[in-house]
Amino acid sequence: MQDAKAVSALARAHFGRVFATRSAQERFRSTAASRRRAAEDEAAEQPPCALLQESAQGDVIRQTRSSAEPASGRISINFDNTVEAYRSKKNWELLRSLLVFKLCSLDFLVDKNKEIMDLSRKFLGQKLFEKLMKMTFYGQFVAGEDQESIKPLIQKNQAFGVGSVLDYSVEEDLTQEEAEKKEMESISALGIDQREKKFKAHRQFGDRRGGVISARTYFYADEAKCDQHMDTFIKCIKASGGASVDGFSAIKMTALGRPQFLLQFSEVLVKWKRFFKFLAAQQGKDDVDILEQKLELEHLQESLTQMGVGAKADIKNWFTGEKLGLSGTIDLLDWNSLINDRTKISNLLLVPNVETGHLEPLLSRFTDEEEKQMKRMLQRLDVLAKHALENGVRLMVDAEQTYFQPAISRLTLEMQRLYNQEKPIIFNTYQCYLKEAYDNVSVDVELSRREGWFFGAKLVRGAYMYQERSRAAEIGYEDPINPDYEATNRMYHKCLEYILLEIEHNRKANVMVASHNEDTVKFTLEKMNEMGLRPSENKVYFGQLLGMCDQISFPLGQAGFPVYKYVPYGPVNEVIPYLSRRAQENRGFMKGSQRERALLGQELKRRLFKGQLLYQPV
Repeated sequence: MQDAKAVSALARAHFGRVFATRSAQERFRSTAASRRRAAEDEAAEQPPCALLQESAQGDVIRQTRSSAEPASGRISINFDNTVEAYRSKKNWELLRSLLVFKLCSLDFLVDKNKEIMDLSRKFLGQKLFEKLMKMTFYGQFVAGEDQESIKPLIQKNQAFGVGSVLDYSVEEDLTQEEAEKKEMESISALGIDQREKKFKAHRQFGDRRGGVISARTYFYADEAKCDQHMDTFIKCIKASGGASVDGFSAIKMTALGRPQFLLQFSEVLVKWKRFFKFLAAQQGKDDVDILEQKLELEHLQESLTQMGVGAKADIKNWFTGEKLGLSGTIDLLDWNSLINDRTKISNLLLVPNVETGHLEPLLSRFTDEEEKQMKRMLQRLDVLAKHALENGVRLMVDAEQTYFQPAISRLTLEMQRLYNQEKPIIFNTYQCYLKEAYDNVSVDVELSRREGWFFGAKLVRGAYMYQERSRAAEIGYEDPINPDYEATNRMYHKCLEYILLEIEHNRKANVMVASHNEDTVKFTLEKMNEMGLRPSENKVYFGQLLGMCDQISFPLGQAGFPVYKYVPYGPVNEVIPYLSRRAQENRGFMKGSQRERALLGQELKRRLFKGQLLYQPV
């Protein structure tokens, strides 16, 4: 029965259950506005940094924590302290990091990495090749081959205050042609009628792996394959629960069902939100924050009647209900609740086409097979959430392309409604290189506040910038990405401060600052000082990729902060495609890692002069 309720609740999301905002209390709003302006001013002064992406405390940790939290109560971390940064690393591990970072900065090796690895495999044989990979790239960025082999690394990191976000990083080794064929078949086979440009399948961008930074990519084959992906995620959840305390496990929604559903649902959500903004503009409210846009009910009913959306009596009934219209206004949260029941108001779900000016149906009926596939996808998601709850693991839903993301975020919110009632189990991911990132964050925070569940977010700068920009330019729709890195940086800090303010006023919000940007980490620590947020409250987490930016992760962890490494694992041969793409897409970051290489070299020299040639982590 519980399963049926959960799936039913998620299924209602397809027809548009509310996810929007009302105004916060005046005190919170005025404080948030003033601090937001201060955050923008401070963020604008930050120097540009490399593009970053998405992811048993002993005496040493207690000693470091005492230095991080002095008598004044202010948090202070020294990210130049190589002793603390690399306390968990043996000398050969530091040497490996130096070697790998240097090799990843060489364009020739990066461009030809797949050919070089294929040649090495033929020349060395499979066993020697795997040993070479484990001594270099695989050993640097991947924890191990299976749930058992990753435990020593996870437990060692945890002993130094660093947790894990487990990510089974196996990908199909498809050619570009094979990937494009799978994508087109999975989206086009069921028919795509008059879909908008952004939500149509395009063979040129069928291979979604291109121009993506450190993100796994799944292509739909059939329902049995989706079940296999679900089983893999379950194993990952169990591994996380068995290997660490309060760990995370990462999943991707495109692994759990046909992307056709995500495309169609995303278009519905985008059109419906656009219609609200169109009506807000008619009432002269298009220049205010989305949190403040409220439509006058009488004016709204007249506008909809004149547009021919429905008869006046029907529209009046449309807005009657337990809560709707009592204040005489409708906000975006109320607006989205109107598409909760398509059978009741299907005749009213018409929206204007911006290009033609004609009214068009918002929802198109699914075929019986599409309905079944949609329900299976929701069932798989619900199964994973239950396993996470049972194993004491938090579920991190990764962000994906903008033409999938509205549906992914909405379904994730539905899971948060169900499972985040007592503590944060489900976390959504927000990509701050998107122009609408702040609106998305503020709307979802407001929804959690109104309904009383725990908000969980991971903030990243973004993984699909190059792909998204080229797709928008080629197909002919607005570029969804912020114009430059500085704008993205300001957006990240703006979203982060908004969530921190919510934590300050309502301890039900949680955020993971998933960033390798030292300035962003320092910005977070400063805001925590201002707001009196302590590390021990476990409301603000930090996250970096395994094998990168240890000078940030370990000082934070040893100072008592909840900090996590995004930990990929899987068999060597099956993780090679993931590693190959990471080398290519991360070349810019690796070229900009001079500071990390300098710190590694500094610590090696220090140990050499101290006679610590056989250094062992304590």
